Amino acid sequence: MWHLLYNVVLLIASPVIIAVLLAKQRCRRGLLQRLGLGKTLSGQFGTSVPSRRPDERDRPVIWVHAVSLGEVVAVTPLVNELHRRHPECRLVVSTVTETGREAVEQRLAGVAEHCYAPLDFPWVVSRFIERLQPRLYLFVETELWPNLLWQLRRRGVPTALVNGRLSTRSFARQQWAPVRSFYRTMLQTLSLCLMQSERDVDRIIALGAEASRVRRTGNIKFDQPMPPATEGEPTRARLGLQDTEQLFVAGSTHPGEEEALVECYRALVTRCPLAVLLLAPRHIERAESVETMIRARGFAVQRRSTIGQAGAVRYAGPRVVVLDSRGELAAIYREAVVAFVGGTLVPVGGHNLLEPAQWAKPVLFGPYTDHCAEIADLLIEAGGARRVLQAEDLTRQVVVLFSDEEERKRMGRLAREVVEQNQGALQQTLEAIDKLLTPQQDPSGSPLAGRSLPLMAGR
Repeated sequence: MWHLLYNVVLLIASPVIIAVLLAKQRCRRGLLQRLGLGKTLSGQFGTSVPSRRPDERDRPVIWVHAVSLGEVVAVTPLVNELHRRHPECRLVVSTVTETGREAVEQRLAGVAEHCYAPLDFPWVVSRFIERLQPRLYLFVETELWPNLLWQLRRRGVPTALVNGRLSTRSFARQQWAPVRSFYRTMLQTLSLCLMQSERDVDRIIALGAEASRVRRTGNIKFDQPMPPATEGEPTRARLGLQDTEQLFVAGSTHPGEEEALVECYRALVTRCPLAVLLLAPRHIERAESVETMIRARGFAVQRRSTIGQAGAVRYAGPRVVVLDSRGELAAIYREAVVAFVGGTLVPVGGHNLLEPAQWAKPVLFGPYTDHCAEIADLLIEAGGARRVLQAEDLTRQVVVLFSDEEERKRMGRLAREVVEQNQGALQQTLEAIDKLLTPQQDPSGSPLAGRSLPLMAGR
């Protein structure tokens, strides 16, 4: 019943879905591929990875789905390790957004191929699976697509949720009995649910996942490697900073937060005139509107992309740098005196709190941390972070920390310890995935026929 009802609703809503995707610049580029038109992959055989062997097409495929930039960053160490452990397999990483595609091509060049994820229309999904012929499907952070999961199960392809989480908001929405019944039909197709926390384990079982297939492996974001040093001039020089200037980094910001941060900076420079604010909008296509807002508030603005260019104005004194490039934020946190992580002063749910923490920086964030609740709690309990409840509180905390070097060092050290003490999720995740890739045997020692879906006992 749910299959039919879902697909009827999907068909009726399809014009609206396509219109919304066309309206979003970051989702527009891969839309034809997502509709099953043209090549499934880009480049060789449709792939961005040069063929290394004549039988490249025949190698088994591990398909990893990571929605956008944040998920690609989280899953990169996992994909690299799968490549090392399973050289017999081709790795394909799908994304929904163009920023996700760029992250795959930058971070996983020579390791994985990229494709845009198919829209969940049954005919599109069927065609995509036929072309890709995956041996295993992994998806990140509860990105559930019913037709895709149903068809993979029908074809005997093992599926695993990796680094899974269920936010309070989404879990509450799924408590209505018909919605919970619908979710159960999807969750029972999964071979494995590898969850970030005990809270997430309990929630996904409550929604209908089989307890024997659910494990708490931890959050693989704790296992992110330190960003590599960029070749060429140092980061401070690339940002146009003078030796004595101090950087306040606000990363992954959203509308409503940027205005509050600029007003916070106005108060900060009256006490610390050598402070420079760097704003990194979560979606860089907003850079122009952010720049306009900052100028309207009376501050000089530099775009990261123009710093150092011939003829560009060299600034000194109070100013705001707008980060309009991709892939630099994690390394830029190293230069911060204080870091604020966005999506937390407005009801988005928060972004990666660990990027500044791994550089031993004091971390500030707002009240909305549903997407990173466990990490936020760990950082606060350890003393490596502070939660600010509103714009005035943010200003007070930033001014205090800029004025107290000893407290900054103490908080930064404690934040870094949280990262170090919670590593190990990647290894547990890989061990669970390896069992899905190992042929199951019957008691006589012969391989079982077909693609059995092994059950993982315990949590």
